[in-house]
Amino acid sequence: EAGLKSVTFEVNVPYAYGNLSVEGGTHRLVRISPFDNQGRRQTSFAAVEVIPLIEGTDSIDIPENELKIDVFRSSGPGGQSVNTTDSAVRMTHLPTGTVVSMQNEKSQIQNRAAALRVMQSRLLLLKKAEEAAERKELAGDIKASWGDQMRSYVLNPYQMVKDLRTEHETGNPDKVFDGDIDDFIEAGIRWQIAQRKAEG
Repeated sequence: EAGLKSVTFEVNVPYAYGNLSVEGGTHRLVRISPFDNQGRRQTSFAAVEVIPLIEGTDSIDIPENELKIDVFRSSGPGGQSVNTTDSAVRMTHLPTGTVVSMQNEKSQIQNRAAALRVMQSRLLLLKKAEEAAERKELAGDIKASWGDQMRSYVLNPYQMVKDLRTEHETGNPDKVFDGDIDDFIEAGIRWQIAQRKAEG
């Protein structure tokens, strides 16, 4: 297959997300296809997502006051000592309602430590799901299709790049393809500010 299906890259400069967020959306390219032997014009679309890098959570600390711990007598087989002491532990994380019960170990201390490890793992999964949802929300719902485009790059029958939101345009697509997009970003930021003011 010719071309690139998707590209992900990181921009590591101050205010990168604030400045580049205006580039998010559908970009439309009109050109003579180099892959068409009849030299016909082709329209292509690219969906651009701009997402801030959210620090991933690798571990989770649970404050003691967020945990409710109940102890009870273990049930089932396990030798004489298991059924004669309150060694089983039920741990509840009050903010989320997550419950972990542990009775595999011989002592309450061991069961409590094991329950805490399982609780941390479950809460870590919840946290990662929240972070993924936040990234998705920040990226927005972008569809690469006709009618949704925010910028057009026309190489044939004339040469022009035009932002359909801000009306900013240039007759030199090559400069834009080489990275000269500062004017488009500045116009986009002004447009974004105007939109926010209009919304109240």
